[in-house]
Amino acid sequence: MTDQPVLHLSLPVNDLHAARDFYEHTLGCRIGRTREDWFDAWFFGMQLTLQLRPLEVMNRSQQGVRHFGVVLPSLSEFNVLVDRINASEYQWISEPEKQTDAKLSGKIGGKLADPSGNVIEIKYYENENDYLN
Repeated sequence: MTDQPVLHLSLPVNDLHAARDFYEHTLGCRIGRTREDWFDAWFFGMQLTLQLRPLEVMNRSQQGVRHFGVVLPSLSEFNVLVDRINASEYQWISEPEKQTDAKLSGKIGGKLADPSGNVIEIKYYENENDYLN
C-alpha cells in the first residue's frame, strides 16, 4: 500500500484483448487486476481501468478534445516511449514535436489513440516550471 493518493480513470473500450495489447506492449503498462469484462493497467502511476463497454466508445468524429496523458520527467524517458510507440503498429494523431507557441514553450509532445479511440497525450517539458505554474 502506498501512503500517496493514486489517481484512477475508467475508460470504455470495444475490445479488451486489443486494449490490453496496446497498454501492456505498446505503452509498457503493468497489468493489474483482470476480470472477464475489465482490467487495470498501471499508466505511469495512475490506475487505469479499461472496461468492455462498446456502446460507450466515442466514434472517431467525436474525438480530439477529450484526452488524458502523461508528462514524463526526462527527455530520455520521453524518447524511449516515443521509440516504443514508433516501433508498434499504432500511428500518431499528431506526431511528437516541440511547440513554438509562447504559451506552450518548452513542451514536446504528441497524441495517439488506443484501439478504441481514447486519445492519449505523451509530453515532456524542458522546464518543470512551464507545467507546474
